[in-house]
Amino acid sequence: MPRWLPRALVLALALYGLFQLGSWAFHQLTGLLINVLIAFFLALAVEPAVSWMAARGVRRGLGTFVVFLGVLIVGAGFVTLLGSMLAGQIIKIVEDFPDYLDSVINWINTHFHTELRRVDIQEGLLRSDWLRNYVQNSASGVLDVSAQVLGGLFQLLTVFLFSFYFAADGPRLRRTICSLLPPARQAEVLRAWEIAVNKTGGYLYSRGLMALISGLAHYVLLEVLDVPYAPVLAVWVGLVSQFIPTIGTYLAGALPMLIAFTVNPWYALWVLIFVVIYQQFENYVLQPKLTSKTVDIHPAVAFGSVVAGTALLGAVGALIAIPAVATLQAFLGAYVKRYDVTDDPRVHGHRGDGTGLLTRARRLWSRGPSATRPPGGDAEGS
Repeated sequence: MPRWLPRALVLALALYGLFQLGSWAFHQLTGLLINVLIAFFLALAVEPAVSWMAARGVRRGLGTFVVFLGVLIVGAGFVTLLGSMLAGQIIKIVEDFPDYLDSVINWINTHFHTELRRVDIQEGLLRSDWLRNYVQNSASGVLDVSAQVLGGLFQLLTVFLFSFYFAADGPRLRRTICSLLPPARQAEVLRAWEIAVNKTGGYLYSRGLMALISGLAHYVLLEVLDVPYAPVLAVWVGLVSQFIPTIGTYLAGALPMLIAFTVNPWYALWVLIFVVIYQQFENYVLQPKLTSKTVDIHPAVAFGSVVAGTALLGAVGALIAIPAVATLQAFLGAYVKRYDVTDDPRVHGHRGDGTGLLTRARRLWSRGPSATRPPGGDAEGS
């Protein structure tokens, strides 16, 4: 046996054991790593506001606390208003359910010549095994729902704590990272950090401004149509339409359309028409002006990045996909060398000879039948 073989076997086993240990630790810490990633992007988003206050004499800790307090107040207010709207709509549906059921029963009895009664349907529903099993499963799942709610609150607290420390101690964190690198690499890291801050903050601020404009526009429409809960619906449309690219406007418009339909079916049609028209105005007029200097990403790239982020990290990936891609795009644009494009017609989508099939057919037609004769045909005929 060669002398190196036992050492090689021990080394291979040690490396395999370290790999298994690292894989196990990574899977166990996946949730924490995702929370840290969310906190990092959130800290990048609030970095411009915190730096602006710090430049005017406000301590970074106090400035970060003020920014996060404002975010919490806005988020809690939105959730409260949305919850009250949903609760009111559910109560209204429950109160009007007997009338809806009576109208459906009358329609069925009229068209199918049946003798259904609401009392019989209610008794059959209350005595059904499906309802009994549903109630039992719901009662047994209360503890699971409570545990999920508590776990979500703990994750939210973890994200806010990490993001608070990242934003408040941003300069110290940058100094710590740069102290491990040579001077040439330090400049590159600081430049990449600055690009990430500009792109992430610019993305959120531009989206927030477009969400405000979208919410105001839809609020005016809903108020004119006298649709209930117009302020909450406007906030809903503004947020969902801007932070879910390409299809967010149509997803956000589904809820106002549904509530407008309960008032008047024609109102739902007017809401749909307004949503489509506003989407075109936003895509071709508003968005290019607001995002030209922040996150100028092609809509297909934005949608693909959201799909990829959702596949990798779920809803979290959908939220941070666009700022991450914008940062990567800006970073590559700063370091990848570009060349002048040659003045070739094929670059603009034209054929190399500048002629198409229709143009060549016209040329052959203009030449006449003589163009198709073989050479020397006239001499042989004479």
